[in-house]
Amino acid sequence: MQVILLEKISNLGDLGDQVTVKSGYGRNYLVPQKKAVVASADNVATFEVRRAELQRVADEKKATAVSRGEKVSALSVTLTAKAGEEGKLFGSITVRDVADAVNAAGVELEKSEVRLPDGPLRELGDFEVDIHLHTEVNVKLKLTVVPEE
Repeated sequence: MQVILLEKISNLGDLGDQVTVKSGYGRNYLVPQKKAVVASADNVATFEVRRAELQRVADEKKATAVSRGEKVSALSVTLTAKAGEEGKLFGSITVRDVADAVNAAGVELEKSEVRLPDGPLRELGDFEVDIHLHTEVNVKLKLTVVPEE
């Protein structure tokens, strides 16, 4: 299935690229989410007319993500959790806990933007958590997990 991308999609292409994707991916995800349109002659002509507008919107989204990234990278968040004597947590710190702590610090963050590649945090200590705000904007958040008193 040939589609025209209406925004940058990682591992697929940039705004305006005509790419071939599997039919299910195009029909069930890209087109309903308004991330792409089917590459017909009419849609190609319509896209060329709207290209400047779509590029402006994409640039605004990226600028917003960059400004949020600066705020997030300036933060240093401390979470408290129940822990044993050896530093193991009773439970774990998940992406929801990290997102809630950042939101409480005054910066808006969705739990889907938090990346914990090794899974939930299960120990006390200092961590650098990856925050994925945009396809081109990734920042690190300094996170400290301390025991409850």
